[in-house]
Amino acid sequence: MDLRKLKTLIDLVSESNISELEITETEGKVRIVKGGGAAPVQYVQTVAAPAAAAPAAGAPAVPAIASAPAPEAAPAGHAVKSPMVGTFYRSSSPGAPAFVEIGSKVNEGDTICIIEAMKILNEIEADKSGTITQILGENGQAVEYGQPLFIIE
Repeated sequence: MDLRKLKTLIDLVSESNISELEITETEGKVRIVKGGGAAPVQYVQTVAAPAAAAPAAGAPAVPAIASAPAPEAAPAGHAVKSPMVGTFYRSSSPGAPAFVEIGSKVNEGDTICIIEAMKILNEIEADKSGTITQILGENGQAVEYGQPLFIIE
């Protein structure tokens, strides 16, 4: 991706209401996230490696790229996922008790946490009735869209 196109994308993000932009093209992937100051840019260039290229005689050996670790097995039960990017809170205020604990029985529609996004507190409700068996989010930590927060069985 050329520098002019990248600058245009950064200007587009900074002048609009969107907070994040990700574009994938054949030559790489660009992710622009708007913050308080300048928009940080993450640029990843992907290069197709030859299938089985043998190094030439006398050429230094190039170490193989380690493969990505295998994803962890998905926890058993129903995962309640974050519907947005924001900050995860287990209670309504710092001194208040958590909405749910491990072993808490919840009904569909019960508030189980809050996610703060753009200075707005969004109550997240259980989308299934059952028992909370795992709490995967850390209080006060950033969460991503689609990140599992709770496991309900």
